[in-house]
Amino acid sequence: MVPMTCQYAHVNIWSPFSGETIVSFAPHLLPPLVVFCCQEAFLHSRHQTSDLAITFLPSVITLVGTAQFSCHWLHDLVKMAPTTSDKTISNSINTSPTPPLQDVTNQTLDPERGASSSKKELINFLRGWPSPSLLSSSILHAASTALLSDPSLFVPALQYGPDPGYQPLREELAVWLEKQYSTSTKSEEICITGGASQGLACVLASFTDPSYTQTVWASAPCYYLACPIFEDAGFGPGRIKAVPEDQQGGIDIDLLDTLLQKHEAQHHQPTHKGAERKNAGPYRKHYHHVVYLVSTCSNPSGTTMTLEKRNRLVKVARRHDVLVVSDDVYDFLQWPILPASPSSDLGPLLPRLSDIDLSLGPSEPPTSSGKWFGNVISNGSFSKLLGPGLRTGWVHGTPDFVVGLSQTGATRSGGAGSQFAAALLAEVMKAGELERHLQETVRPGLRRRHGLIMETIKQELEELGVTVAAQDGDRFGGYFVWLTLPGGLDARVVAQKARQEEELIVAEGEMFEVRGDEEGAKFRGNIRLSFSWEEEHKITEGVRRLGRVLRGLSGETR
Repeated sequence: MVPMTCQYAHVNIWSPFSGETIVSFAPHLLPPLVVFCCQEAFLHSRHQTSDLAITFLPSVITLVGTAQFSCHWLHDLVKMAPTTSDKTISNSINTSPTPPLQDVTNQTLDPERGASSSKKELINFLRGWPSPSLLSSSILHAASTALLSDPSLFVPALQYGPDPGYQPLREELAVWLEKQYSTSTKSEEICITGGASQGLACVLASFTDPSYTQTVWASAPCYYLACPIFEDAGFGPGRIKAVPEDQQGGIDIDLLDTLLQKHEAQHHQPTHKGAERKNAGPYRKHYHHVVYLVSTCSNPSGTTMTLEKRNRLVKVARRHDVLVVSDDVYDFLQWPILPASPSSDLGPLLPRLSDIDLSLGPSEPPTSSGKWFGNVISNGSFSKLLGPGLRTGWVHGTPDFVVGLSQTGATRSGGAGSQFAAALLAEVMKAGELERHLQETVRPGLRRRHGLIMETIKQELEELGVTVAAQDGDRFGGYFVWLTLPGGLDARVVAQKARQEEELIVAEGEMFEVRGDEEGAKFRGNIRLSFSWEEEHKITEGVRRLGRVLRGLSGETR
């Protein structure tokens, strides 16, 4: 391995997104501080193309000064950098080996720009994170000051929490959710979780048994990082099945009903004969099937299920002993499509699937314990509302389901996840700051970004035959637009060309095929673009770059 030796006395850590220097350090402080740079570079280097680490790592570290120091340690850090993907990088789409480290260290640095000699700045349309401008630091600062100044608040906040979660937050959420959906919501219907992903994992741990629960049915295209959670719960290849969306938007309910009937006719016995059943105990039950979807502003397609389809899905779930898990993380990130309408002018949201299930009362036949667990839960999160680092969410379902979920082993051991963050969020909600932040910052910011990306798609991509998933209702929301490419273009080829030629990262449709059942619904001609992360001027530039890639592949010029 060739060491990298640098003739510099200071190291500037700068943002590849804003181009501004964050802070400067002396060399002897650099090894522990550069870890995050290596991790970020390595995460990206394992996505799509072999040259990403070559350009990204130098773009994060600028070496300036006059003294000489050896960077053998940099090689060691890169070697040890984690390979686990973040919320937007999938290892399954790695198409080439990791570049050799000498390619990184031999990259020519441009001291003026703090980056490689490449003139283009990276634009990331893959990352499904909120832009830093949409985060809520001032709100959280004020709430934390109030919380940590009052022993009656900070003592319970810093202790182990109750199993169902911090009660003041449950109460605040119940009031706020009732207002949002115009439906009755009680605190005993809410269980605090460590975010939507952790909530899903706990639901599967408590309410499924791979020796009894037959299949997980996932709406396709699917949020791809849900699949590993199902696999961790024992539902490996062949146990997760794709159910395509239909033209109305959302999962094809008629097809789902047919598949459930067919599957049950073929599988009268438990999935694994002779396997020892998990003990559900007195507070839980195991379901025959699980259906997973994002019913509002779906990731990645952006579609929203109609009220009529929601009612039908709940009835199908009740007939087949299905637990429907609806990730409702985008429900509050919607805005009117009409330009003249203010972002807050939406009226009540569509009822959650869990609201419909609760409104129908206990299903028949009742469980042997006499408890009513219901057939639908709503999986919510503060990640997209105030900040993913809070790692706090909630599950909404029947009171019996909430009690059962709170008895998950990991929860009982330490109490509900995110106890301190939950106490902090309770203070935010008491002060009315959550709603104000959504109305004044988050929704308007996302609405502007969505308008920019749609206008630029119209200008740059429509003439090439690119189409966007239907947005013909009175509102839109979420983080993503879902494109269909023209003429049989392969989205993977487009994504590779975009990265190599235009410093543009996009998410090809294969990422959103249900893992293990890719043939059930293919998306080789689709691309997802996230408009939530990049700043607004980069959104228009990114679409223009994608247009150049598509023209190059089709032989057109402009």
